[in-house]
Amino acid sequence: MAGVASGGERASPPLKMAAAQLGRRRRRRGVVVPGVSGGRAPPDPSVVWMQGTVVAVDAGARRALLRDDTGTFTVRGLDHVPHGKTQLAAGMYIMVMGVVESCCPEPCLQAVKMTDLSGNPLHKSMWGLEVEDLHNSIP
Repeated sequence: MAGVASGGERASPPLKMAAAQLGRRRRRRGVVVPGVSGGRAPPDPSVVWMQGTVVAVDAGARRALLRDDTGTFTVRGLDHVPHGKTQLAAGMYIMVMGVVESCCPEPCLQAVKMTDLSGNPLHKSMWGLEVEDLHNSIP
């Protein structure tokens, strides 16, 4: 995912985000936030890494609704992402890397990569701490 963007500059890697964080960051675009990056909010992420539990799968519409500890988000384009041997089903815990399409009324991603993490409960229990730690260290 971290490749060369148009114009020759290096593209940013996916930013780990929680559903509520992504919604807040996208809504406050251009708002002055004292003490953050010289008074401005960090740039909106265009590619994110999110994790959550599958709430529902709409195979006909090629999308799924996921929930993390902060809220829900939609993942589109399920038919364009290799899943390996596993098909998505409610209750699975998955990682999604994707392009942010919108954040209103909730985040919506166009999936680029998905991985089933259900086999190890440590992934779910550590995710919130990983995201918090990352965002505490972003200047």
